[in-house]
Amino acid sequence: MTSAAERPLLFLDVDGPLIPFGSPSVQSPSVTAGSPTCPDRANPLLERLAPGLGPRLLALGCQLVWATTWMEEANEVVSPLVGLPRLPVLEWPDPCADKGPHGLHWKTGHIVEWAGGRPFIWVDDEIGAMDHLWVEASHPGPALLHRVDPARGLVDADITGLADWLRPVMPG
Repeated sequence: MTSAAERPLLFLDVDGPLIPFGSPSVQSPSVTAGSPTCPDRANPLLERLAPGLGPRLLALGCQLVWATTWMEEANEVVSPLVGLPRLPVLEWPDPCADKGPHGLHWKTGHIVEWAGGRPFIWVDDEIGAMDHLWVEASHPGPALLHRVDPARGLVDADITGLADWLRPVMPG
């Protein structure tokens, strides 16, 4: 068995990748009002979470890490609704402290630092060209910056693409 320290990291955003911003028809048909997986009505966007997505992400074999402004709330609210255990949470420093080139996402430097040279995937809906350049210049290991269409969220083709990228990167 491969230890967590050897497996690639998968940094996961919530808004956009897991909660798509497209029409409500994008919502998973298995989530209906009154069902045990129906989220708290306080945040109607949670209805768009796909309950089976967690096991599919876990099956990739990565060490999953929340990289979201939801912070610890991702473990409390999102994890149970998508079928994930508690995950490590990437802590963000004061946003005013972030300085970088124009177009660099404020998460990028922190993700590279947290990865510490390990192979990683970053799944987000706000990844741009400058982020790719920054990671190529700053990260010695393999990295996949996977931009998800925020209108659709993480779909089958995305999961397949992540699995394809991981095959030659996975230890053992």
